[in-house]
Amino acid sequence: QVQLVESGGGLVQAGGSLRLSCAASGRTFSSYYMGWFRQAPGKERDFVAGISWSGGTTYADSVKGRFTISRDNTENTVYLQMNSLRPEDTAVYYCAASVRRLGVPLSRYEYPYWGQGTQVTVSS
Repeated sequence: QVQLVESGGGLVQAGGSLRLSCAASGRTFSSYYMGWFRQAPGKERDFVAGISWSGGTTYADSVKGRFTISRDNTENTVYLQMNSLRPEDTAVYYCAASVRRLGVPLSRYEYPYWGQGTQVTVSS
């Protein structure tokens, strides 16, 4: 089992940057596929980016070229660097862990472990 705690959200102007962090507890962090999701008011919780234990990454089309996911298995932390932010990026961002070994878990239902979320607000 793993516990996740996000940090780094806030208010930023359009075009600005934020870096989200997700600290994980537990000794087996490196074995989890880690993902970032986001949920805007009245909308579904959507996949944003994911990273495998070996560093392979996947991004939603809406954030490709602007967001970068990374992980430090020695620090049990996963990051989401968000550049060129847009008002439509405004949402609560969640860190999640999946035990899936093969392929890329894109659905929220493939992630049994979640953080509490951190608010990101981008003003125009």
